[in-house]
Amino acid sequence: MTIPRIYSPEPLENKTNCELGTDNLKYLKQVMRLKQGDRIRIFDGFGLEFEAVIKDFSAKSVLIELGEIIPATTKEIRITLAQAIPKAGKMDTIVKNAAELGADIIIPFGAARSVGRIADEKSSLKVTRWQKIAGEAARCCHSSHITKISKVSSFADMLSTVSSDALKLIFWEEESQKTIKDVLTDKALVDIKNFFIIIGPEGGFSKDEINMAKGRGFLSVSLGKQILKVETAAAAIISIIQYEKGIFSNRLPEVKK
Repeated sequence: MTIPRIYSPEPLENKTNCELGTDNLKYLKQVMRLKQGDRIRIFDGFGLEFEAVIKDFSAKSVLIELGEIIPATTKEIRITLAQAIPKAGKMDTIVKNAAELGADIIIPFGAARSVGRIADEKSSLKVTRWQKIAGEAARCCHSSHITKISKVSSFADMLSTVSSDALKLIFWEEESQKTIKDVLTDKALVDIKNFFIIIGPEGGFSKDEINMAKGRGFLSVSLGKQILKVETAAAAIISIIQYEKGIFSNRLPEVKK
């Protein structure tokens, strides 16, 4: 039987035991039908993962004893996805796919042409839901890191969060000069390890937004002639970056002569 892999919301560093709450109690005891002494794996989303054993069940929690640490996979690159909020439940799919593909941070934001709008009083509930989806994606993909979902931001506030060392890309269907392939094969950018990508809503970006982003150092790029649906674009773009630079690249280290 496959050993269950469980997320601990508390950091596991320097711990020998941890306690899991009611959600994991129900899953381990009722769904997986595990018993005292059964083995599991537990990770904390901060890069730590352990072999572990169930020590005891109580009415509201599960006591876990931590065993050997499982070495985490080294992340070659860092990806931040700033995603304009789409309509209906599309953001759930975007978060799930982006988290599975190794995005480090997702920043939901409102754009001028966003169809989907989130009331201020509901935004924290949405972020909590998306964070749970990201955690489940990490569990299923055997990732030791959980994608962080930032608070819902305005376009301007989102731009202000960009770090100085990031390669800043905004995807625009009207861009005709530069594609993502041009950027990723540019020898001057070969050593970039930090990517900040912005993807627009169903109606695309306004020219004012593109100009604002360019003023902050963003490159306007396209995927070529193909126009993708908003719920497909993020997964496609992150996959391309991961193939060229990250988890799918399988590049061997260069041998110096």
